Amino acid sequence: MADKIDKLILDMTAGSRMMWFNKHNELATFVDKRRLHEKLSSGHVIDVNPDVLADWTLGLPFDDETYNLVLFDPPHLIHAGDNSWLAKKYGTLNPDNWQEIIKIGFDEGMRVLKKNGILIFKWNDSQIPMRAILDTVGVEPLFGQKRQKTHWLVFMKF
Repeated sequence: MADKIDKLILDMTAGSRMMWFNKHNELATFVDKRRLHEKLSSGHVIDVNPDVLADWTLGLPFDDETYNLVLFDPPHLIHAGDNSWLAKKYGTLNPDNWQEIIKIGFDEGMRVLKKNGILIFKWNDSQIPMRAILDTVGVEPLFGQKRQKTHWLVFMKF
C-alpha cells in the first residue's frame, strides 16, 4: 500500500490547469470557484474541474500556513465579452473593484502559505499594468520575469 502523499502545493486559481505539465499532480490541491466543461464552436475545449470548489474572494477553506507553495494566477481581464472564449477560459475582474479582489486573493494566498514558503504570481498586463498590481498588493517580489505581456513573480513569506 502506497503512503499518503501530502499536498504541498496549492493552485488557488487552477482553471483548466494550463500551466501544469502534469494536470493531476498528486502534490497539488487544485481550487477554482467553478466547474465547467464546454466545447466552443472554435474547437477550443474549456475543462475546469477543481479538487476543491471554492472562491478565494470569500476565503479559502484551508488552515493558516498549510502549503509550501501557492500559485496565484487570477483573472487579468476587465474588458471581455461575457460569452467570449477569453472570459470563459480565464474569467474576468470587475473594473470597479479589481484592486480589492486582487488584494483579497493575494492576502489569502499568503495566509495559507507556510513560513518561508513561496507564492508564484502570474499576471498579464494587457489591461492592468504590473505596477498597479504591485501597488495594490503592497509587497515587493523577490524576483520575476516578463515575457511579452506576462509576468511571473516570486514572493516569499517571512
